[in-house]
Amino acid sequence: MNTLENPNFADFNLAPPIFQVIDQVGYETPSPIQARSIPPLLEGQDLLGQAQTGTGKTAAFSLPLLSRLDPGLKKPQILVLTPTRELALQVAEAMQTYARNIKGFQVLPVYGGQNMGQQLRQLQRGVHVVVGTPGRIQDHLRRGTLNLDRLMAVVLDEADEMLKMGFVDDVEVILSHAPTERQTALFSATMPREVLAVAKRHMRNPVEIRIKTKTSTVETISQHYWQVKGLHKLDALTRILEAEEIEAMIVFVRTKIETAELSEKLEARGFSSAALNGDMSQPLREATIEKFKNGTLDIVVATDVAARGLDVKRISHVVNYDIPNDTEVYVHRIGRTGRAGKEGKAILFVAPRERRMLAAIERATRQPIKPMALPTRKDITSRRIDVFKERIATTMESEDLEFFEELIDSYQSEYDIGHRKIAATLAYLLQKDRPLQMEELPAERAPQTERAVRQTRGADSSLQSYRIEVGSMHGVEPGNIVGAISNEANLSSADIGKIRIHENFSLVDLPQGMPEPVLNHLKTVWVCNQQLQISEDQGGRGDRQKKGRKRPGVAKGGRPDKRSDGKRPPFRRGGRKK
Repeated sequence: MNTLENPNFADFNLAPPIFQVIDQVGYETPSPIQARSIPPLLEGQDLLGQAQTGTGKTAAFSLPLLSRLDPGLKKPQILVLTPTRELALQVAEAMQTYARNIKGFQVLPVYGGQNMGQQLRQLQRGVHVVVGTPGRIQDHLRRGTLNLDRLMAVVLDEADEMLKMGFVDDVEVILSHAPTERQTALFSATMPREVLAVAKRHMRNPVEIRIKTKTSTVETISQHYWQVKGLHKLDALTRILEAEEIEAMIVFVRTKIETAELSEKLEARGFSSAALNGDMSQPLREATIEKFKNGTLDIVVATDVAARGLDVKRISHVVNYDIPNDTEVYVHRIGRTGRAGKEGKAILFVAPRERRMLAAIERATRQPIKPMALPTRKDITSRRIDVFKERIATTMESEDLEFFEELIDSYQSEYDIGHRKIAATLAYLLQKDRPLQMEELPAERAPQTERAVRQTRGADSSLQSYRIEVGSMHGVEPGNIVGAISNEANLSSADIGKIRIHENFSLVDLPQGMPEPVLNHLKTVWVCNQQLQISEDQGGRGDRQKKGRKRPGVAKGGRPDKRSDGKRPPFRRGGRKK
């Protein structure tokens, strides 16, 4: 077993496809539960882990178990039991991400309220991992539609919550259907007698791990969250930067790659920004921090590891651009503001699928995090005008303007134009590269329905359909897609046609002949924690209609358009998983 005090992922014997993903996304160091769980799980040992929600448990069991998976065996090899539908989807999404370099990998979330036929078809096609709630898993066992004979490992996630919800008997039945020689991992925030009894009956000499959490936040920090929807996160951050009174800000992202990308985008929008990540040389890191301290740099985009030991008293704002997967990490992040008795502000961006993590942070810190509304265009325009007036007043007081006063008098006399008109013209010239009046952002202009968008060019024959690897299971909305693509591909919302959102992918119509460099860049763009991986739509995926037969009012992809009376025709839910 790895005994390093400060291990990194490279110290573990993870399968190459799994380690490649960790390297690709730029994860740097494992959390305590990951560092202590991965080695024994890789060795096939049973594990009993006590850790709070939000400590990185999903990666703690997913990375080692996926490393031991046989991709050629299209039968359930890993079963993860969760107390709720939301957690099942979250775990399934994470495992899909970690296994994206495993060719043909399939994970199936199974929960009550979901179409049973869809689950049956996926099980018949073959899956490697099943993640589900005990009730629906037991339904499949009773029907004989789920075979656990080739199961390698079972994970009981949030076992105490399953106990509270009355699932213990279901769990016992499910475990009785699993092979005796399987591996078992149990994670729970608390260890009541009933949970320990389950562990004793179904585990063999488990490795026991307890992760203690110490969470406290500074009273001088006001905490807020923004529910990610409609606007792209970059546009939301831009609004905050324009409207707030900010002395210095640190923006936290998950990966080293994101620090550079986001910093460059902020620089392009006129903000003084720099990246701070583990790949930087020590001299460059020290120079960046010195600029941040002395006020020649206002924004630092950083990973958690790179920000260790960062103590800059002028930090007024901390933004969690990516929600942390550990409550302790959140506390450490926001603790960099509110220093020396000064007030600080912490802002957390939360996607719909990340609400569980928000609740975990609130429980751990014992403090509510208030929802916030983004500044409106009117707010930002007003702020820009105030700053513009301040520049005029400062310049008027500090500069010798006699030459320019004579120049204006001369122009006014020569052309018989009033001073007000001349001043307005000069003001326009000064602000035209950064207009005082804020324009609408793409996601605000895009007309939206609940799951489909048809814009002015939606039926234009010059558009081509593309597939992107983000769908309803990831919490995506049409506005997220419009905002991301228009921003990253330099398109207006009018250039984007229909958007059809399916369960684990979406189809979007874009202008024909999109340049290859633009498409290559869009492949790497993240929306709702998924890379778009854009590709030309090959047709038929997600469309459950027979060729040559199309019901009236149903768009390609199985999504119904509105009829002329404004109502939706009945339809069967489309969008099969890959």
